Amino acid sequence: MSHATGTLYIVSAPSGAGKTSLVKALIELTPNLQVSVSHTTRAMRPGEVDGVNYHFTDRDSFLRQVEAGDFLEHAEVFGNLYGTSQSAVEQALAEGRDLILEIDWQGAQQVRRKLPQAHSIFILPPSREALRQRLTQRGQDHDEVIDQRMAEAEAEMSHYVEFDSLVINDTFEHALEDLRAIVRSYRLQTSAQQARHTELLQALLSD
Repeated sequence: MSHATGTLYIVSAPSGAGKTSLVKALIELTPNLQVSVSHTTRAMRPGEVDGVNYHFTDRDSFLRQVEAGDFLEHAEVFGNLYGTSQSAVEQALAEGRDLILEIDWQGAQQVRRKLPQAHSIFILPPSREALRQRLTQRGQDHDEVIDQRMAEAEAEMSHYVEFDSLVINDTFEHALEDLRAIVRSYRLQTSAQQARHTELLQALLSD
């Protein structure tokens, strides 16, 4: 039995839409699916493991990878660099592993340009009220901060049309089932099934 080439799933959402919890649950329930581990120049925090949470690297090494064109996407956030290695992603996919890349819509645009076969998924909240409530629950933020986050979320949500699939996180269970359905449908594509069931197909068609 040979293996099918893995699928890269890009998952984006506005802050407060519940993306991280959904992806975590999806991975726990789905064999052979893992999160793509990003590179970063920020310091390792207590409890983090190199190669699990991030590939921790120094700024010079990171910039050399940028220069070499090895990042599918990269960005600077609060003075730290973050990026997704194209060679690492392509190696995992070639080995038949499915990957999830959690990223914002701008990063998703960069990745799609380099790997157009990736399947992109956008997660939306069920309403503006629900989004505001989720953003408010996060901490003791002032109304101005919540208003600013809402404005940012609205700007992000306008990019949903660029994505292949759209999941509404009305209830966690429904949204999780939708994500699982997307992955299962990809795994049932003929090319994937051909690679997975070579011997069966030969046996069914032999004289």
